[in-house]
Amino acid sequence: LLRRVNDAALKNWFNRVRLWVVDEAHHVLKSNKWGKGVELFPNAKGLGVTATPTRADGCGLGAENDGVFESMIEGPTMRELINANYLCDYRIFAPPSDLDLHDVKITASGEYSRDGVKKAVRKSKIMGDVVEHYKKIAFGKRGVTFVSDVETAEQTAKLFNENGVPALAVSAETPDHERDSATRKLESGEVLQLVNVDLFGEGYDLPAIEVVSMARPTQSLSLYIQQFGRGLRLMNGKTHAVIIDHVGNVHRHGLPDGFRAWTLDRREKRSKNAPSDAIPVATCSQCLSVYERILSSCPFCGHFEEPSARTAPEFVDGDLLELDPATLADMRGEIAKVDQSVENAISSAKYASGGRASIKRVTESHEARQQAQRILRTSIEYWAGIKRAEGLDDSKIYRLFYFKFGVDIMTAQTLKPKEAEKLNLKINFEISKTSINI
Repeated sequence: LLRRVNDAALKNWFNRVRLWVVDEAHHVLKSNKWGKGVELFPNAKGLGVTATPTRADGCGLGAENDGVFESMIEGPTMRELINANYLCDYRIFAPPSDLDLHDVKITASGEYSRDGVKKAVRKSKIMGDVVEHYKKIAFGKRGVTFVSDVETAEQTAKLFNENGVPALAVSAETPDHERDSATRKLESGEVLQLVNVDLFGEGYDLPAIEVVSMARPTQSLSLYIQQFGRGLRLMNGKTHAVIIDHVGNVHRHGLPDGFRAWTLDRREKRSKNAPSDAIPVATCSQCLSVYERILSSCPFCGHFEEPSARTAPEFVDGDLLELDPATLADMRGEIAKVDQSVENAISSAKYASGGRASIKRVTESHEARQQAQRILRTSIEYWAGIKRAEGLDDSKIYRLFYFKFGVDIMTAQTLKPKEAEKLNLKINFEISKTSINI
């Protein structure tokens, strides 16, 4: 259509169209072919549908930014769809990997360089790992494996076949009739693995997929969730999907059904090691299962990872129950300094400074800190009450607070006014997103 914009008959049709609908709408930007396509219909309203309204390049999908959309209405989350039995649940495994991405560049699109990933894969044992751990974890189940390039797909499929797993490699270069045949063979069980390059990431629906093996690292949250979702389609007898992540995608992006603050605004393009806003995950050293770090032990096998130390909140993910008594005593002492009377604060300041401090300055500073702390602590208590009503115990509440706000609950009670006010705003924003009344 873009090549025929000056066609008189088409122009008349363009003006008569009253509605356009685009699936996978996170692709639509003013500057690309999708955006220019919808601009052909000046009198039409538009609807964009996507499960992942975000882009690795940070472009905003809103009309005021880089996209064409004026508002966003959020539907049910992945977790809500799982709980309502519209999608099946999942279990993630993250085997150890020697894949080194440190020298792989991030392109202008916000994604890893394909050539860089290909070279990193060649230096690693990941192709053999994919086959080995499929056989250990999910042998006999039907699956798809995502890889970065055609050569890797062909070599991985060859390894599967050599190890007794019927497999085919498919890509955009594969003729349509061969692709259709391959998916039918997977569905029937004649083939157990389809190793693919960019074929099954978006909008592909094959409930027979029971296993998703990730051998392609991605900086794109959208691509990660789309690939993950290929295994979540319901099928009789499928209790859960098995996800085997060989490339750190789940550690990079968090669980796919975690809370996401979707927006039409631009986002800062993530650097290679930038933290995600998702809750971090851990991999159990015993069973290789992945779980959110608000849990103190593996929910699948019960293994508890002993902290390397118990002398600071960062060693225990903010869980105050895991700190040693001496550390807790020191932290309580810091809180006591904030809560002490103005007279004691003046006395402490006088002796600490080696001379008589300005009583007025110390008084104003101490009272301002206490006032900011009263407000902050009220918000912390309210937020914690909501989490308690949601069923979280103290350990999970401590950990969730630490990951959400970047500070543990006890240290938060020692913050100075400016830091306390900033934290209070963040907590109240989180409170505003809940519908629970306590």
